[in-house]
Amino acid sequence: MQIVERMCMARFTNKVAVVTGAGRGIGLEIARAFAAEGGKVAVVSRSAGSCGSAADAINAEYPDSAKSYAVDVSDHEAVQALGKEVVADFGAVNVLVNNAGVTRDGLLMRMKDEDWDTVLDTNLKGAFNTVKAFQRSMMKAEDPRIINISSVIGLMGNAGQVNYAASKAGLIGFTKSVAKELAGRKVTCNAIAPGFIVTDMTDELNDDQKEAIVGNIPLKEMGHPQDIASLTLFLASAEARYITGQVIASDGGMTM
Repeated sequence: MQIVERMCMARFTNKVAVVTGAGRGIGLEIARAFAAEGGKVAVVSRSAGSCGSAADAINAEYPDSAKSYAVDVSDHEAVQALGKEVVADFGAVNVLVNNAGVTRDGLLMRMKDEDWDTVLDTNLKGAFNTVKAFQRSMMKAEDPRIINISSVIGLMGNAGQVNYAASKAGLIGFTKSVAKELAGRKVTCNAIAPGFIVTDMTDELNDDQKEAIVGNIPLKEMGHPQDIASLTLFLASAEARYITGQVIASDGGMTM
């Protein structure tokens, strides 16, 4: 599939975006997309190597637009320190994208406690930690936006992913509650539920598995990180000022 190049726009000039899980895949594409439209981006990842490489790649294309921060979003104290550091480096944060996520798949009867805790702590508590860290700054910013990257698995459930499904479903409830709490300060909060997106994870599937997945997608193809990035930028833009508390699936029609 040929991906249409992003239109040359500058919707985020003089605005600051924080993107977690931005070391690769969807998060990296979201961070790059903000920089492409004039934004300054805090590239957050648990791995110093991956977030450093991601920021370097973005800066090579869009000079002085990105800075890396190696932080585990499940660590509450570390994330609160991150909030202070980013504000000191960039100023008030306009956009927070909670994309960081992990999987530890397995059937419920065999799932270890640590596999449950790791997924919930990263995927759900991580969003709690970042919102706590940045909400005061965002209340003072222009066009403040929170976008949480959930999943169609949070809408549908999936055998062998009870921890992941619970974390992504929880993120939807979190999104709606945060939207109500912060609406009075004009901070919007929405969630995106991606379907099957071409990433390192889907690259590990064999041809039969990919064919079975695509067979269940009405549009008969997997999505691409650019699809999620484009939707994220729309929800972060001034054009989406009147949208909050919503969950938008970008899934080729899987959940319709």
